[in-house]
Amino acid sequence: MTTGVRNYALVTGAYWGFTLTDGALRMLVLLHFDRLGYSAVEIAFLFLFYEFFGVVTNLLGGWIAARSGLKATLYGGLLLQIAALIMLAFLQPAWTRMTSVAYVMSAQALSGIAKDLTKMSAKSAIKVVVAQGEEGALFKWVARLTGSKNALKGAGFFMGAALLTALGFVGALAAMAAGLLMVLPGTVVALPAGMGKAKSKVKFTALFSKSSAVNWLSAARLFLFCARDVWFVVGLPVFLASALGWSFMQVGAFVAAWFIGYGMIQAIVPEILRQSGARAGVTGDTARLWAFILMVIPAALAAALELRARPSPALMIGLGLFMIVFAINSAVHSYLILAYSEDDQVATNVGFYYMANAGGRLLGTLLSGVVFELYGFVGCLLASALMVLAASLLSFNLPRGRAVPLTVKLTEAEA
Repeated sequence: MTTGVRNYALVTGAYWGFTLTDGALRMLVLLHFDRLGYSAVEIAFLFLFYEFFGVVTNLLGGWIAARSGLKATLYGGLLLQIAALIMLAFLQPAWTRMTSVAYVMSAQALSGIAKDLTKMSAKSAIKVVVAQGEEGALFKWVARLTGSKNALKGAGFFMGAALLTALGFVGALAAMAAGLLMVLPGTVVALPAGMGKAKSKVKFTALFSKSSAVNWLSAARLFLFCARDVWFVVGLPVFLASALGWSFMQVGAFVAAWFIGYGMIQAIVPEILRQSGARAGVTGDTARLWAFILMVIPAALAAALELRARPSPALMIGLGLFMIVFAINSAVHSYLILAYSEDDQVATNVGFYYMANAGGRLLGTLLSGVVFELYGFVGCLLASALMVLAASLLSFNLPRGRAVPLTVKLTEAEA
């Protein structure tokens, strides 16, 4: 096994372990507080610090990683997630609702920092370990990591619902903290200390990208992820439980299945694009085209529900189509940010880009609760369509540039 493949496997293993607990924690908190009678807006507020500190972390994390290496940020992310799980286990039922919300928001802040440190480290590491010049291979490796992450996040959603049912809130948190402690020594310790570290001292001003391509892609990414979370974070689970009468286990299993399917699609995006005619490769045109296709789906689903279509079949079809097209959009973005970055700039550029990603989730999380309370689930879908429209319009500023091949000769590192 080459050094690059070994490092890729170590980073991926750490990311997988974290992702399971991240998905489980989100579903655990959502279902637990929904069962306690919290409103959609109150539940949305529980996740606001998670998303807000993700914005801050992606900005500062790229700078820290460029100065100290990706190993330090990956290790720090795992430790902070363990701390967040332990902190939540000390939540007391006798506390007032306001105190409980403030406490959970604080713990979620730690988890948000942990999530984005880990994600930024893992995705930046790919650019470092893939052989230079093999840009087609880079797209494959990005798609595989992103796809596997989202599939495991889906599994984590189901795991959270199952652990809540079997062990209760505190027991589930303790089990996840123990599992993550087992992941820590076998993965991060073996990574090289200087991986991803910039060759020269990185100034604080480097936090803000000077590349117009990275700036426009980041802006499009913000609206893309807002479009997903504006109906996924609160609107969809609450609609399934309240309007359709689904149980917590059914909601958890369904959301898990969606994310697993989403991850599986992401892993084969290069082949999907090649078969759909993008044989010349991936450019800004690819991002523009698929954003416009995505915009149609939530708008059509909203129209179907307003025209009194049967909600369950309409949701299954709409969610399936959204899953496929959103996965393609996300994978194309994840590739382009690395293609736009040099090796010693990748941590800061990826950090800036995922700061915008976290900003989109923050905005989507807040809007999900507010729009659902004011306009219902259809309102969330229409808000999603508007956000995708904004992302597609911003994508017109992406450079066409040269196309990067979707298929390349298999390298020794890939074998």
